[in-house]
Amino acid sequence: MAFHMTGAAAREILAAAQRSGAAGAALRVAAKPSREGMSYGMGFDDPAPGDEVAVFDGLTVLIGAESGAWLAETVLDFVELDAGGHDFIFVQPQPASSGGCASQPRSCGSGRCGSCG
Repeated sequence: MAFHMTGAAAREILAAAQRSGAAGAALRVAAKPSREGMSYGMGFDDPAPGDEVAVFDGLTVLIGAESGAWLAETVLDFVELDAGGHDFIFVQPQPASSGGCASQPRSCGSGRCGSCG
């Protein structure tokens, strides 16, 4: 699995699980293409056959086979977007241009389920 999560994102999700009574639950992360770009979703879930499983700072993350390719090299982060306003973002690698330049990360929306265009 080539999906990654920052420590800040893992800590915030673990805290949210504790607050909601879901401590110890696994987080499912999903992605699929949409008209606006890529749509992301995440929520607490039980493992299913065929899931890829990873652990980030004590948080178990599940990714279904249908989302694995879309999440390759994607990083989930928790950042301050506006003064005092924090949110989750999915950062995808940007493909190298035809001129051979190195790829640069591109941030895209989230919240609990966002998209980027």
